Amino acid sequence: MKFTKMHGIGNDYVYVNCFQETVENPSEVAIKVSDRHFGIGSDGLILIKPSEKADFEMEMYNADGSQGAMCGNGIRCVAKYVYDYGLTDKTSISVDTKSGVKYLELTVEEGKVREVRVNMGSPELQTEKIPMIYPMDKVISQPLNVHEQIYEVTAVSMGNPHAVVYLDDVKNLKIEEAGPYFEKHRAFPESVNTEFVRVIDRNTVEMRVWERGSGETLACGTGACAVTVASVLNGYTEEEVTVKLLGGDLKIFWDREKNLVYMTGPAAVVFDGEIQL
Repeated sequence: MKFTKMHGIGNDYVYVNCFQETVENPSEVAIKVSDRHFGIGSDGLILIKPSEKADFEMEMYNADGSQGAMCGNGIRCVAKYVYDYGLTDKTSISVDTKSGVKYLELTVEEGKVREVRVNMGSPELQTEKIPMIYPMDKVISQPLNVHEQIYEVTAVSMGNPHAVVYLDDVKNLKIEEAGPYFEKHRAFPESVNTEFVRVIDRNTVEMRVWERGSGETLACGTGACAVTVASVLNGYTEEEVTVKLLGGDLKIFWDREKNLVYMTGPAAVVFDGEIQL
C-alpha cells in the first residue's frame, strides 16, 4: 500500500489515495500503521476517496481502529494532498466527512499549499445532540463529577463531542490520569474529546487535548474550535482566538452572526512510502 504521512501542527496521520489504492479492512490497517514501533507511527489513518456529494471524501480512523467523524487537522492535510499531488487545481474545495460536507480555502505559494482555512460548520450546544446525558439542555460551565473530582465543564459538538475544562495551569497537568476518566465518563455515551484550557488573554488560549481513541495528541482542530466557542460563551475571549497547542498555533474565528466556525492553520507532508500489509 502506497501512503503519504502528513501532519497538521503535529497531529499526524497516514494518508492513502483511494483513487489509486484499495483498503479492504481500514480499521485493522489503521491499528497497524499507527503503531509508532511496529508500524509507520501516526494518530490514525485517513482515506482520500471520490465523492458524489463533494470534490472529495475523507474517511478517518483513529489509532485504535475506531472510525472518527471529523478531524480538523486531518482535513487541512487532505486539502494539501489533493492540490499538491495533482488531484485538483482548485483553491476552493469541498470535502465530505462523516459529519457533513466542509468547505476549504487553500493558500498556495510556489505551487504548494501553505495553509488552509476550513469552514468547520456550526457548533452544537444541545446536550442530546452532542450527545451528553445531563439534566440541562445546554452545559456551559456546569459541574461534572469525574473520578471523584468536580470539574466545571462546557460541552460543545463540532461534529464530534468535546468537553472543555478551564484550569490555571495546563502545562503540569497529568493528562494521562484525567483524560481517560473524561473519555469514558457515563455522561458521554459516545465517549468524548477533552480539552484542558488556560486563558492567556482576550484573544489567546493555551490547550492540551485528550482525544477519544487516540489519547493525548499534539493538536486537535475540532477541539480548538470547541474551545473558542466555549471561551466566548463563558465570556473569557473575543470571537477571534489564537489557540496554542503542543504542536503549534491555530487561528479560530466564530462568526456568531452566521453561527459558523472557521479554522486556519498549516499542513505539511512528512514523507511518501509503501508498506507491506
